[in-house]
Amino acid sequence: MATTTEAKAFLVWQCRTCGFIYEEEFGAPTEGLAPGTRWADVPDSWICPSCGTKKADFDMIEL
Repeated sequence: MATTTEAKAFLVWQCRTCGFIYEEEFGAPTEGLAPGTRWADVPDSWICPSCGTKKADFDMIEL
């Protein structure tokens, strides 16, 4: 079972096409996503700012 700390951990997502990294902790302020924006709260219409790939084509990664 996850602890409270683990449940609140920020995740990292990577574009399958170009490798752009989206870190929930930092968001993407230039794209309208404030720091702390969880991936689930990123609109489905959002696209990669580097290559235009849709959100569905990002994978969660561990750094």
